[in-house]
Amino acid sequence: MTRRTIWWGDHDEVVVIDQTRLPHELATVEWRTLDHACHGITSMQVRGAPLIGVAAAHGLALALAERPTELDEAIRSLTGTRPTAVNLRWALEQMAEQLGPLPVDQRAAAARGLATEMADHDVTACRRIGEAGVGVLADVHRRTGRPVQVLTHCNAGRLACVEWGTATAPVYLAAQQGVPVHVWVSETRPRNQGASLTAWELADAGVDHTLVVDNAAGHLLREHLVDLVIVGADRIAANGDTANKIGTSLKALAAREHGVPFLVAAPWSTIDPRCATGAHVPIEERDAVEVLELAGRPIAPPGTRARNWAFDITPAELVTGYLTDAGHLTPAELRARRADDGRVEAPGTAPGTAPGTAP
Repeated sequence: MTRRTIWWGDHDEVVVIDQTRLPHELATVEWRTLDHACHGITSMQVRGAPLIGVAAAHGLALALAERPTELDEAIRSLTGTRPTAVNLRWALEQMAEQLGPLPVDQRAAAARGLATEMADHDVTACRRIGEAGVGVLADVHRRTGRPVQVLTHCNAGRLACVEWGTATAPVYLAAQQGVPVHVWVSETRPRNQGASLTAWELADAGVDHTLVVDNAAGHLLREHLVDLVIVGADRIAANGDTANKIGTSLKALAAREHGVPFLVAAPWSTIDPRCATGAHVPIEERDAVEVLELAGRPIAPPGTRARNWAFDITPAELVTGYLTDAGHLTPAELRARRADDGRVEAPGTAPGTAPGTAP
């Protein structure tokens, strides 16, 4: 992995890959203000829970470079951009904790440094997620003697993070280690992140893959064409319930019915110990036009009503295991690692540093 999704430009601007223009064009966009960052997150120039958190940290750094006294106001603006992804809140809370006590004239430089550290930590965490899962793929290959068949949903790849990705990290590491892998990519209506983003990045990495419609998952599982389902997460509740892109829970149900392991890949910053169960996760509802139109053209009769929930909840009992930067954990092991003080920290992590990394 060499291409990052977010970085600092030569003139103190934040540069991001504009994911709204993929797969047709690999282009970047520059953020120079807080408003640019908020728009970039809301419009999904950047998306994916880990990347949203890192992007929010960079947006806060831009805000403080302009108005270092308005820390709280900038945090409020960024917090409202995407309500389901807990990484955004985690990143901003970490920034506030460290920037709040500083003299105003030191905040901008410190914020930039913290944002850069968070990006670097995300790369490390995702690599560790890959290391937690690559053995699972290798075991399947040794047992079957054929390419490992992985089903994924939405985009939990490197485009959803700074680098490596979560659900795709084991796939990329397996490919590097000579383990053959084929990925079934569900298109992920209505924004088609599977088709436009996951398929693009797998092709870019040279990983064998096939695009299918969302509702093909049950058929694939019934026909024994899938060895593992690996998805990402936007928020994991304290009991292990997982919020992820709408349609994830149906894949989990089908996987359970057909005896296929269902794995959730996420860094520790995605776990929310203050959220007891999935019932407490706020579910973002986006503009209905995303359902009613395709490429700007109506696909339903005039006057049709639509609802557009962006996420659903997969109960912990449907999850076989969690691939994290602290290792491959069962649901019981994940719950046992919750910190008593209301935070989730990877072993060896000091308060105020990114999860999954040493101080």
